[in-house]
Amino acid sequence: MDNAEQSLAQAIYDQMAAQYAATVDTRPYNAYYDRPATLGLLPTVAGLHVLDAGCGPGVYSEWLLAHGASVIACDVSAEMVRLARARLGGQVVVRQADLAQPLDWLATAAVDLIVSPLVLDYVADWHATFGEFWRVLRPGGHVVWSVEHPAFYPGVASYFATELIHVHWSSFELDVPRYRRPLQAMIQPALAHGFVLDGIVEPQPTAEFVAQYPESAAKLNREPGFISLRVHKPAA
Repeated sequence: MDNAEQSLAQAIYDQMAAQYAATVDTRPYNAYYDRPATLGLLPTVAGLHVLDAGCGPGVYSEWLLAHGASVIACDVSAEMVRLARARLGGQVVVRQADLAQPLDWLATAAVDLIVSPLVLDYVADWHATFGEFWRVLRPGGHVVWSVEHPAFYPGVASYFATELIHVHWSSFELDVPRYRRPLQAMIQPALAHGFVLDGIVEPQPTAEFVAQYPESAAKLNREPGFISLRVHKPAA
């Protein structure tokens, strides 16, 4: 994002951080839709060094720790960083950082896996971000990320444009800025740096989602909401 929009997004996430963290374990689109799909793309994480890139309140970091990974985490929101530190109890270094900026606090080839769930919608220039992901990832390592599906907003001016939109989140009564982009713009920045695409999931609601939110589940079974992707850095 440009500086103005990045500041706006950061301020909004600071504002809703406590409410988001209090409900994230059961929020349907997170817990019963995006998270199962994204976790399903992860390799076996035991023994891996993992970057949780855009950690929010620390849900993925907690899961990674429980499955034997060592984790470093970051988020652009100071409030999310505070909440993640509280949730993780000092087991993870959590720092405030913007994925739109160089990850100069990480050494080259420092991690085996990067996980970035529902974060990159807030970054304008994926080419620069995937350049940094390439640098900090060890050969053979993976990047797994999720974003809103490019078909999720059918009323945009052009499917093929990458454009800034504002989405009203009724549960928070906030308008949230984000970038909507076509599928090719979600894949090409990674490929341009040498990553190899090896997984795509367009999730469908889990049984828990269907049982609790049948109308929303019916819509998501007709029209995709999110998409999860995985690439790897070829071994040298």
